[in-house]
Amino acid sequence: MEHPKPIKQEPIPVATYRQMFAKQTRKKQKYRNQTQVYTSSIHGTRKFDSIKEANYCEELDWLLEAGDIKHYDLQPKIDIKVNGIHITNYYCDFRVVKKHGEIEYHEVKSEATMTDVWKMKWKLVLALKAELLEEGAELVVVK
Repeated sequence: MEHPKPIKQEPIPVATYRQMFAKQTRKKQKYRNQTQVYTSSIHGTRKFDSIKEANYCEELDWLLEAGDIKHYDLQPKIDIKVNGIHITNYYCDFRVVKKHGEIEYHEVKSEATMTDVWKMKWKLVLALKAELLEEGAELVVVK
């Protein structure tokens, strides 16, 4: 009994493969949120992890135009260290400087995104606030 010869196929270019199978392999959002693209007057066009976060960025733009805040930064990195040892990085959603110079770190959250890992990191930042953040800075959770 003779076995059939294998058929030789030409390799598919990576770009073609990605186009053919993009819909099948598209990553689902972790918390069933919808990503949102928003064009900020300050930061340009940006993709946000949720509609809620994009809407909050728009609200900050309005507060900026009204003069209620001086400026804001997107996703500032907070390096969490304990006794000089790096533990983890925490990326807050917004760092807001109010019109009189007060600094606030805003985290936009829903019940679904308040995971145990997030709660642990948030408690670490709260506990080490004096060492990690500017003097007088406040932490705010926007629900």
